[in-house]
Amino acid sequence: MPEAPSHLLDRVLQQRVVLTLKDARRLTGKLVGVDEHMNLVLDDAEETTSEATRRLGRVVLRGSNLVALNAPPTGSGKPA
Repeated sequence: MPEAPSHLLDRVLQQRVVLTLKDARRLTGKLVGVDEHMNLVLDDAEETTSEATRRLGRVVLRGSNLVALNAPPTGSGKPA
């Protein structure tokens, strides 16, 4: 039986991730929390738009705003 998306995200906890949001903004930060609704908590977050980049600090993101999550490889040779 396939794993739920929130359980897959447990594998990338404490790693830097790049999130793409519905409004085309990108958030980069360390994933420190996720729940069953795919709400996410990022630490040291930065928001990037077409005009600028700004530091946000800790962010709680509602899962319904998420379009894509990219977790760069950890160097172990296994996909994240």
